[in-house]
Amino acid sequence: MGFFTPWFLACAVAVGLPVWLHLLRKHKTTPLPFSSLMFFERRTQSSIKHRRLRYLLLLAVRALLVLLLVLAFAQPYVRQTVLASKRSGEVTVLAVDNSLSMRAGTRLSQAKSAAKSAIGGLRVGQRAQVLAFGSRVQVMSEVTDDRNSLNAAVDSIEPGDTRTSYAELSRSLRSIAQSLKLPLAVELYSDMQQSGWPANFNDLRLSAAVQLNPHAIDAKETPNFTVENVVAPRRVYDAKHTRVLATVAGFGNKKATRSVSLLLNGRITETKQVEVPENGRAGVEFLSLDVPYGRNKGEVRIDTADTLAADDSFYFSVERSDPRHALFVQESAGSRGLLFFKAALDAAGQSAFEIDPATVDQVANVAPNKYAFVVLSDIGAIPATFENALRDYVRGGGSVWIALGHLSVGRGKVPVTGDAIQEARYAGREGERFQTAAWLDAGHPSILKDDRWEGVKFYQAIHVAPGNARVAARLSDQAPLLIDSQLGEGHVLTFASAFDNVANDFPVHASFVPFIEQTARYLGRLDAGPASVLVGGFAELRDSKEKGAAVDVLDPKGERVLSLEEATKAQNIQFTMAGFYDIRRPNGRNELVAVNADRHESDLAPVSQDSLTLWRNTAQGTAGGGSTSGDERKPVSLWWYVMLAVLLLALAESLLGNQHLSVDKEAAV
Repeated sequence: MGFFTPWFLACAVAVGLPVWLHLLRKHKTTPLPFSSLMFFERRTQSSIKHRRLRYLLLLAVRALLVLLLVLAFAQPYVRQTVLASKRSGEVTVLAVDNSLSMRAGTRLSQAKSAAKSAIGGLRVGQRAQVLAFGSRVQVMSEVTDDRNSLNAAVDSIEPGDTRTSYAELSRSLRSIAQSLKLPLAVELYSDMQQSGWPANFNDLRLSAAVQLNPHAIDAKETPNFTVENVVAPRRVYDAKHTRVLATVAGFGNKKATRSVSLLLNGRITETKQVEVPENGRAGVEFLSLDVPYGRNKGEVRIDTADTLAADDSFYFSVERSDPRHALFVQESAGSRGLLFFKAALDAAGQSAFEIDPATVDQVANVAPNKYAFVVLSDIGAIPATFENALRDYVRGGGSVWIALGHLSVGRGKVPVTGDAIQEARYAGREGERFQTAAWLDAGHPSILKDDRWEGVKFYQAIHVAPGNARVAARLSDQAPLLIDSQLGEGHVLTFASAFDNVANDFPVHASFVPFIEQTARYLGRLDAGPASVLVGGFAELRDSKEKGAAVDVLDPKGERVLSLEEATKAQNIQFTMAGFYDIRRPNGRNELVAVNADRHESDLAPVSQDSLTLWRNTAQGTAGGGSTSGDERKPVSLWWYVMLAVLLLALAESLLGNQHLSVDKEAAV
């Protein structure tokens, strides 16, 4: 029993009111005539007789009446069990987990067999629906009472590579119940994996129309080993200076030794032994990646020693190509700017670009479109033909990097962009007079990975009016230090100082190397994406200029992913299985994408039974307790019964009160 509004029980103190009335009711006496009281001594008359309770039955009725009124306002209730099978129009939902972890042993086949047994037990005319779920829910059948259709839907469920999401299943069940406007009896067949549990328990909330009945399939902590991660380059320019680092993890395991192999295009190139600690991780390093030119399929594999073989391999893609050339234009040969620029690229291990130096006198007839990007380092006069060629180069998608020094001031304008050079500011090294980088745009590609410029001293800076260009860095006097201008399809990046150690001390700071490396990759349009992505990720298929052009995508099975219509209209694609996707674009930018399953699925530990009970009880609006028999307990109010008792007591009080009043009147007469 319980109370909907228990605070009204505090009013039970009002039961003292009848007692007060019966004890302190006014005492009346009949006056008697007497000749004189002058010879009597004045004294206090005792009233003990009048302090005694009278009419005890009437007092009890009145006290009980007050208590029942208080009880009625507190709204008492009791819980009554209602059989769930009596819900009218109920639809049975068979939800089968086909995530990666269900590939362990025979879990998926057990789940499908259990679902088909449930279909065989359906009553005549009882309707059901089949769902498969991993990271998202797939509707495998319509709501039907045709057992053949339901069995065929269960048979069509294929093992997947996605991660379990019980939150997504709950959301879909709420949506189905709302659209059907009918109660659901959900039979859930899953290994109840702990890693599929959401961080926020509220995401598992079920509506009152959903009755969940989970069936744990081989739900026990099974030892499992996996290649958890592989760090490999996306592109290789020098195989001898390229490394591959793999991490092998064990879940629920004892200390063990595993063989780890590096495969390139399906061929084992190297094998090493690694000792994996109990419930721990171990790293393996391969010191070379000798791959042929073009796109290559890489894989790190461990020996199969557990029930889940699907996570024993980790895929990555790598492309072998020659370094691209970049043009470095300087006023005279052997400048300090070139020395520090090349040293920074070498220090970063950046072998993607080869720097071709040239003086201003040598570039009059040079074609910029042969280069990944062009650097203009503190130059004065520039041949008009070369500058015009640079503008056309940038409009067509090229990139130019301009460093301004004392020679640039005489031009009055920044090459290519034509931005006005307002003035040059100099500060002597004596007296600590210098500028610093006071603000950096951490979202710009040149600064994205390293924004620690606070110790750099700028003794010379060229003030430029940036116009509508993006300012990525400012000096302490708020003058622009790094300006990114877009011209047509390309970019011009203006650095308002020089690359040498005279105009600033940037080259002797640790932040100079990542600045040069990141900017070179950005301007050279060098794809620095990861060597692999997770199942469920997306890839862009075309840009705005390629509208209507067909894109061909082959999945790991070698089948076309897109229809003819989708191939000309789709903007992106989602990866739904592990392996290699071959994307062939009309502009020749073909791509081999390695896709791996989320390694959270490798931990086969199940969720606790208490958590499952809490999940089931969310349909009842409670976080604990509850029946586990499938029946539903609902509160039933006792308010009407209490009010009926109040009415009967009120009538009894009235009769008793009238009776005692008549007795008092007779006694008074």
